[in-house]
Amino acid sequence: MTAGRNSPHPGPCPLALAILLLVFTERLVETTAGYDPYKVLGVSRSSSQAEVKKAYKNLAKEWHPDKNKDSIAEDMFIKITKSYEILSNEERRANFDRYGQVDENQPFGQAQHQHFQNNFYFDESFFHFSRSRDFADSKYFLHHAQFNSDVLPDSHKRPYLIKVTSDWCFACIHIEPVWKETVQELEPLGVGIGIVDLGYERRLANQLGAHRAPSIIGLVNGRVTFFHQAIVREHLRQFIEDLLPQNLVEKITDDNYQKFLDSWHVENKPNVLLFDQDFNVPIVYKLTAFAFRDYVHFGYVDQGDTHNIELLRQFNLNSNFPIMLLFKEDIKNPVDIIQARGLNWKIMDVFVSNNKFLQVPRLVNQQLFDELCPVKQFHRRRKYCVLLITNDDQAFVPRNKAFLDFATFNTKDVLRFVYVYQHRQQPLCQALLPNQAVVSPQVVILERRSPAGKVFYRSVIGGWNGSEEDKYRLLEHLELVQKDPTYLTSDATLPELNNEMAPMFLIEWLNAACDYVHQIYDDLLYSNWREMMPILSLIFSALFILFGTVIIQAFSEPGESKPRKPAPKEQPQTDDDASSRSTTSSRPPKKDFVEVTELTDVTYTSNLVKLRPGHINVVLVLTNASKNALLRKFAKEVFSFSGTQTIHFSFLNADKHHHWMPSLLRSCSDTSRSASHSDEDEDSSDYSGHVLALNGYKKYFCHFRPVFTGDDLTDASSVSASSFSSESRRKSRSRSRSSSDSRSRSHSREDGARSKRGSSRATSIEVHHKLDRLGLWMERLMEGTLPRWHVPSWPSLHAAECIPTEN
Repeated sequence: MTAGRNSPHPGPCPLALAILLLVFTERLVETTAGYDPYKVLGVSRSSSQAEVKKAYKNLAKEWHPDKNKDSIAEDMFIKITKSYEILSNEERRANFDRYGQVDENQPFGQAQHQHFQNNFYFDESFFHFSRSRDFADSKYFLHHAQFNSDVLPDSHKRPYLIKVTSDWCFACIHIEPVWKETVQELEPLGVGIGIVDLGYERRLANQLGAHRAPSIIGLVNGRVTFFHQAIVREHLRQFIEDLLPQNLVEKITDDNYQKFLDSWHVENKPNVLLFDQDFNVPIVYKLTAFAFRDYVHFGYVDQGDTHNIELLRQFNLNSNFPIMLLFKEDIKNPVDIIQARGLNWKIMDVFVSNNKFLQVPRLVNQQLFDELCPVKQFHRRRKYCVLLITNDDQAFVPRNKAFLDFATFNTKDVLRFVYVYQHRQQPLCQALLPNQAVVSPQVVILERRSPAGKVFYRSVIGGWNGSEEDKYRLLEHLELVQKDPTYLTSDATLPELNNEMAPMFLIEWLNAACDYVHQIYDDLLYSNWREMMPILSLIFSALFILFGTVIIQAFSEPGESKPRKPAPKEQPQTDDDASSRSTTSSRPPKKDFVEVTELTDVTYTSNLVKLRPGHINVVLVLTNASKNALLRKFAKEVFSFSGTQTIHFSFLNADKHHHWMPSLLRSCSDTSRSASHSDEDEDSSDYSGHVLALNGYKKYFCHFRPVFTGDDLTDASSVSASSFSSESRRKSRSRSRSSSDSRSRSHSREDGARSKRGSSRATSIEVHHKLDRLGLWMERLMEGTLPRWHVPSWPSLHAAECIPTEN
């Protein structure tokens, strides 16, 4: 044995297995090829549905037994019909393409497995598997299309209990007896039953989130809930009961029955009372209340409770059988009564569905309007709505009561009496009664002609006061309308009604949040990680955004948010370049406008006193008379310098703050500033056109004064350009501190001489010429060659205060 196992030559076993597999494959091919719907219809596997349908029609006409008298015509017609049924259904066609499945109830690969079992004597009864599905369960099997079209919308009216199973599932066989007992108990109560096979309906199983068998699923209001307890009949019954909303049925006693019956004014619903001997509300009654929760208000009375003696005496009830009473507008006399030993779901459903509207209901939403006043479909099915337009004020109550009495005594199948409150359904009332305010109630008879809202109507002349004359007039109109529909002469298109019963957005949001929290709790409790992945992904994405943006920015410095770019080195310039620097610049602007803010009491501290280090605020001093001209000129001159983030531009109104400039000039402590200049600045009263470059952090400023450029603009420009060019050459030749100091002093003397000449001829300077040299001055400011005047502290902007403002 050992030698044979270690021998390099293959033994007879692999060869026999290969022959066996070859024979098995050939027989599988023969079995599958026995019937091919594509060959029967004469189409290819890639044919579209239109081609399949066309081929079916041609063959059906040819082989129809009524037209073709051939002996095989009937068999061919059956094969053609069966083939078209398979290929016209996308799911059955896909099953045939993949597994060769022909019958809809045939498991995937049944033909292959059956052939294998019959030839190799495999008896599946050893594992207690049946060869086909249980016939009793076949009516419960769900398909993907059927689930989305029928089951999912129906889950808003009744709960569904769905079992997820598969063919080769030992645990599914173990729970089968419990499942059958549960179905026999819950189905008569109104619970929907469904079965999903993982092998057949993988798409539906993925939609439900079921990835293993067996699984039990509850479906209520389109929400899927998994059952995680031991599969016992009592647990499944309690599981369905827990899925229902908690406030479906109200417990009624002697203390609250009067308030419960009076709630029809607010709820706009009939009230149903169930009297029974059990302390707990029966599940069949809860299921009925869930199905009609939008139409009827349900209450439950325990006959064995001592707190309900007065209530039982009020309605003269003394029986051991369950009794249901239905009340409408009259809270003392029920409109319908039903009593039976065993109230099942069908009896309750018929009883409530026949009385789910009040005698005169109020139109509170569009759905109720569509049900009470349906669109005309046939001539013999006309429905007329008698609409009372009124209000809920106390003065309208007697008239509304008279309309209710009239409707009670004139009830017919073709008439439906309804009413609306004008202040709650203003668009509807405006369409029927244009430009009319409801001083007294108005009656309108209407008939809906189209789902889009088109109606034919007629208003009853004289309004509605509830008198006998009004009743006689309305009755006459109703008789004429029933005899001749053309009596409705007016037409209009009604808008959609407001939903008066819609919950607030906050309540809807809280309910949705509670559902998500409950779902997350269940997934965490039972480690349902596959279903939790979308929610976990959403949570971690939100946390990543929070930590990646908000928290990081909170701990970062304002100046560190955007790194500063090093200023590019400027090339040596010639005399021609210096003369044109007032209008052009080598730095391309980053924006097409200049932000100029006014220095006021609000912006003074942030734009000057607490200005960040390295930032300079260029301030233009102006007056009310020269404001527009100076601001346009100022924006033109400084536009090429507005690309950097360290320079800010502002203006100061000297008419509002005329003490600020003298206070600033007096506070200068630089000894190089001559006394004559100080006296001249203090005596000058016109500071319009002056420009200050203020460094709030280091407490210094650079001063620009207007220069006369009337007659000698060219000479002055050349002198300025030559002096600036010579200074630039001296700057390139020497980098020592002494050279910088001497150059600063020479600039100070030159600026002082120019300012003296300008001030002596200030009267001849026009407003639009005051900032002609500002571009050259800004270039020197950027180079750092302007003289700086230091101040101990910045003066205040208040006119009455000349006290310096501390940092």
